[in-house]
Amino acid sequence: MIEITPTLHIDESEIEESFVRASGPGGQNVNTTSTAVQLRFDVRRSPSLPNDVAVRLMKLAGSRLTQDGVIVIAAQTHRSQKMNREEALARLVELIREATARPKPRRPTKPTKASQERRLQHKDKRSTVKAGRRSRPAED
Repeated sequence: MIEITPTLHIDESEIEESFVRASGPGGQNVNTTSTAVQLRFDVRRSPSLPNDVAVRLMKLAGSRLTQDGVIVIAAQTHRSQKMNREEALARLVELIREATARPKPRRPTKPTKASQERRLQHKDKRSTVKAGRRSRPAED
């Protein structure tokens, strides 16, 4: 079990890992070993996630989310498979942790009486400035 928060855990069987050859540092070792990790997590079919968390997670995932509701995280910055695997898992856990935070509801506010008066005074001042710029018809 992978702990996300004290109350939320994800079973390791829900996460699918595949290893591919990575680009980047590693010399000739890069050509022979599959060190890059592609981590897949099916958000829609996960029994561990509450529905509201799953919805927020799909919004947060952005381009990492496929049409089928699977989050794909790729990690290839390290030379070892183990470190890339840990990094990908840490990124997934952090993403889910962000999704568990409920957004605070926005409370609509009203402008103060003083700010309304300032706005109207400013409008009146601009109006007189612009009225002074208008051309007047010539009086003969």
